[in-house]
Amino acid sequence: MTKAYQVNGLIEKMQSPDQDFRFMGLNDLMTEIRADPNFLVGDDAVENKCLTQVLALVEDKISEVKNQAVKCLGQLIKIIKPALMDMVVDKLIEFSGGKDDELRDISALALKTITAELPSDGKVAASACGKLAPKLLGQVESPDTPPEALVETLSILSILISRFPGHLASAPLTTPPLVALAPLLSHSRPVVRKRAIVTISQFIPISPPELFADLLKQHVFPYLDESANVEKQRTTVQLLAAVAKNSSPQVAPVLEEVVPGILKAIQREDDELRESCLQTLEALLLRCPIEMTPYLANVIQVGNQFIKYDPNYAGDDEDEEMADADDEDDDDAELDEYSDDEDTSYKIRRSATKLHAALIGTRPELLATIYKDVSPVLISRFGDRESTVKIEVWSTYVTLLNHTAVYGGLPQSKEDITHGKRKRDTETMDIEGGPYALLKAQVPSLSKTLLNQLKSSKTPPATLQAGFTLLYSLLNVLPGCLSGQVQLITSTSKSVLSQPPTTSTATLYLSCLSFLSLFFSTHSPPTFTGSLPMLTPALLKAVNERHPKVASESFRVFSALLHSLKPIKPPTNTDWTESLYTHTLTRLSNHDTDAEVRGCAEECIADLWICATDVVKVKDKKEWTFICRQNPTGKVEGAVRVIIKVAREVNVKESVGDQWVNGCMEWLLGVLKKSGRSGKTEIFTAMDVLLKSYSSGVPPGLPPTLMSQIKPYLTITDISLLSQALTTLSILLEVAPSTTFPEVEKTLLTDIYNVSYSPLISGAALESLLHFYDALVSADQQIATHVVPSLVLAADKTAKGAGTGGLSGSGSASSAGAGAKGSLTNVASSNVAKCIAQVVKSAQGVAAGTIAEYSKNLKGSSKATPSKVILSLLIMGELGRFIDMSNQQEIFNYAIEHFSAEQEEVRAAAAFAAGNIAIGNLHQFLPIIVKMVQSDQKKRLLSLHALKEVVTHSSHGHLESVAEMLWVPLFENSENSEETTRNVAAACLGKLATTHPAKYLPQLHARIKDSDPAARATVVAAIRYTFAENVQSYDELLSPLIVDFLSLMTDQDLTVRRLAISALNSAARTKPHLIKDHLHTLLPHLYKETVINQELIRVVQMGPWQHKVDDGLDARKTAYETMYTLLDTCLPKLDLHEFLGRVLPGLADDSDEIKVMSHMMLFRLSQVAPTAVAQRLDEATPQLQATMKGVTVNKDTVKQDLERSAELQRSALRAVAALSRIGMGISPQFDTFVDELKRNATWGGEFKELVSGH
Repeated sequence: MTKAYQVNGLIEKMQSPDQDFRFMGLNDLMTEIRADPNFLVGDDAVENKCLTQVLALVEDKISEVKNQAVKCLGQLIKIIKPALMDMVVDKLIEFSGGKDDELRDISALALKTITAELPSDGKVAASACGKLAPKLLGQVESPDTPPEALVETLSILSILISRFPGHLASAPLTTPPLVALAPLLSHSRPVVRKRAIVTISQFIPISPPELFADLLKQHVFPYLDESANVEKQRTTVQLLAAVAKNSSPQVAPVLEEVVPGILKAIQREDDELRESCLQTLEALLLRCPIEMTPYLANVIQVGNQFIKYDPNYAGDDEDEEMADADDEDDDDAELDEYSDDEDTSYKIRRSATKLHAALIGTRPELLATIYKDVSPVLISRFGDRESTVKIEVWSTYVTLLNHTAVYGGLPQSKEDITHGKRKRDTETMDIEGGPYALLKAQVPSLSKTLLNQLKSSKTPPATLQAGFTLLYSLLNVLPGCLSGQVQLITSTSKSVLSQPPTTSTATLYLSCLSFLSLFFSTHSPPTFTGSLPMLTPALLKAVNERHPKVASESFRVFSALLHSLKPIKPPTNTDWTESLYTHTLTRLSNHDTDAEVRGCAEECIADLWICATDVVKVKDKKEWTFICRQNPTGKVEGAVRVIIKVAREVNVKESVGDQWVNGCMEWLLGVLKKSGRSGKTEIFTAMDVLLKSYSSGVPPGLPPTLMSQIKPYLTITDISLLSQALTTLSILLEVAPSTTFPEVEKTLLTDIYNVSYSPLISGAALESLLHFYDALVSADQQIATHVVPSLVLAADKTAKGAGTGGLSGSGSASSAGAGAKGSLTNVASSNVAKCIAQVVKSAQGVAAGTIAEYSKNLKGSSKATPSKVILSLLIMGELGRFIDMSNQQEIFNYAIEHFSAEQEEVRAAAAFAAGNIAIGNLHQFLPIIVKMVQSDQKKRLLSLHALKEVVTHSSHGHLESVAEMLWVPLFENSENSEETTRNVAAACLGKLATTHPAKYLPQLHARIKDSDPAARATVVAAIRYTFAENVQSYDELLSPLIVDFLSLMTDQDLTVRRLAISALNSAARTKPHLIKDHLHTLLPHLYKETVINQELIRVVQMGPWQHKVDDGLDARKTAYETMYTLLDTCLPKLDLHEFLGRVLPGLADDSDEIKVMSHMMLFRLSQVAPTAVAQRLDEATPQLQATMKGVTVNKDTVKQDLERSAELQRSALRAVAALSRIGMGISPQFDTFVDELKRNATWGGEFKELVSGH
């Protein structure tokens, strides 16, 4: 069937007198176009005929057909020719300006559909904008256009400008949009004026500045005068609000002329004008934060004035605030005394509240001022008679509390409160006039006023929920602050919990339970124990609720209560603990119990055993059967966690006994056979805890059984599980050496020798391996004589298998291959050496023999392979740390001789050996190394590495005795050296400086102005290594000097600047308290380094290609890393608007690493400063869109490029998901971007998971 025939068939359907046929004809046409976008291409006559018929159906008498025709046009507009597009636009414009109301509405809908359906890229959008915009503006200018048509036309223009600002900026327009739209500000119909305001504000960013200046001159400034017409002034103020939201960079420079007029206008007696003024000030505060700084005092004054604006109510704020809890009936009568449906003053109070919310959300540096001037006013309005205003006030106070938690210092833990302890970071909390001190003083008034609003039985669920949210936030910031309001809290909570939860009140129930959980965990027991008889019956009832989230949260409340009252001794509190045990047992025994509820019930059982041991130990322990053996879900993670908690915190001998331990071990061994990878780590942990819990010794039959289960995990297939298995074996050797050791020696030791040589063993796994050898030798000292040679033999076999004996090969190819394997071999040899050293340390009797045996391989006459020489050097080094080899000087000399070896790996091992042997007798060996640093140019770097071993591994006391000997040679040999040598010397100098900071810090400080850049680089690198020192006396010495060191960020030498930025990064991570007060001087220099410096970009010729090299990239990366660190450690001291001003350019940086860091910072900022970030979404969106488009594929694109691009896109996706949770509805451009991502075939699913999975 030809396409022409098929289309003609559809046209016949659309011409049918039967409305169903016409509808289906349109539907079939849309289906064909979606399936094949080229469906109408190729036959102009057929295409024209089809389009004409669809347009004709726009005028159909049947609404369903008309609507379907409009949808069809949305699909057709994407594929038709430009000439036909002109015809469609002309026809629809003609319809929309006609007198037929129904036709006008449907044509306007069609135009909206077309503009919304246009693809965002490609020529179709540009062509459509070029055709539509002039005609729409012409319709706006026409005096004959009816108001309804004007409103629709303006809506279509808004869609166009929000989706295609670039196309409209370049469209050939006879009349500039601002010129055509401005007269509508004086239109007689308010609806037209309001729509025109939005559209004008959207066109300002693409309009010439002089046109905007004319708009201000003609339509803004004249109407801000006190004598201006109120209606005109209202329109002007609303226009300024819209401009602030959509075109803030354009309005920011003229705020000096605008804001005073708004502040005067707000005092005029017109409610709508006042509301508009407050909304405009809010928009300006959010979008122009820096420019609004001079007016903040006025903003606070205006907000405070109009948040109380209630001309129709004669109540006294102070009386309202301090209303007594017993006056409930009087309060209700007073609330009902006045009712006026026409009263709109609440809108002004709500707008004033939002103005305060904007101030709080964007000005964390003003927290103290806000608590002094704004907080008391907000508290006085907690009882506003309009519920929407009341909830808005409470929500604003929650924002204030959340910002206090983030920017005002860290809240105290319960231990700090009850025991009078205080961490250094929280010392600022009680500074007089600080946010926390001011909040503490206001808590009594705040809590009483709030709880009085919640106590009434007539309070709506939404209000109650908002109240509990506020109380929860208050406790998060000031734990334990509600001890004076226990009675009101109890009665209100009981009132909420006594009613069964419904669909509409379930969220309130959860809010109440979450609050109670936090309340119990942050208050000392004497404050609430008297109220428990009122609350526990309702809580026990909630435990049995069918709603799974309610039941789960109820169990969490009891867990918090149990831990707060720990230990619970009969007869106190036994009534509800007994009932809780019974209810929990019932939940666990029911096979239809929800998985989340079951998990919480299991945790509650653990808490009962830990906190109320005397109550539950007399029971029959049925709960363990339900938790472990009769779990219908088949999941064991919860049961394992419960066992771990109980075994760790309960006295097994007095409470559960060895029989319980045996039962748990038996069950865990069974689970270990079946469990997947995810649960095995916890199972091993549980077994470790249980093995230590036996009160009468490990049963003789357990070690062989357990080891047979452990054996499969003694491989490098899963390093984490290997580490756990080794830890379990070590514990077995410690608690049952006589039964464990023979079995280990017989069945497991060979496997462990093999894994000991693996280069994959590091970190926790290596620590577990060393612990195992210590436990093994401690169990039987005789084994040491076998372990050392066996380890070396296993290493030899592995080395031969890997071909590392070929390291001595002379061919270039074999040398390259050997080098690739050499690094792995060195790691493996290092592990074996550490194991041997651990064995010798645990059995000192084998030390002499071990040294004698392996020092033979170091002699010049030895024929040992390079791999054996490396291993021997590493063994000597490891032993030298704790054995004095001064009587075996020749071993040290052998190590020095190997500084001249051909293989780099041998030379590195020799430096390691020399340095560590020197630790055993510093006064004998260290001068030799120092002399080599000073006099032997060829061996200087290796000698410095040896010195680094000395400095790194020597005790503080030993270092003090030799620091003077090392200081000058290290400095002299770091200057005029290559960067590698300088870095090693700087690491040593930094460590030495901490041995006597009063002496060495001034010496480092004196050199920051050295004329040699290398010396300055050494100083700033060395000071970075000192930041690991955590002694307070050192901080006191460093504090007055640290800014001078970090000021090297302004150095002329790029390397020095980069190292100074890196030092700031380290200081921000380890010593933020030393730099917080100096950030105002340091940050401008840091931000300067985030700007791309074109002078540092050079072009390098690589064959026929030219490649750009940015020498400033490393410094810029370090600067962004430092910003990310500062965001975590010094957030209260950052100017967020300035900080964001440097994060956003990073989204478009040429470096993928910088883009990723910028994405991470946006993610973090969306959590800690959502209001400030949300106002910059317009700036962030284009860069995020560019990243999500991915790499352009061409003939030179390789797989790695695509993988890097995908990782970058995932990073951007995480940032966009976080931003979408705080910024939807603020930036139309961002909203459109989010919608496109959700529909994206590649990323849509992952994006939705990220958004919903927060």
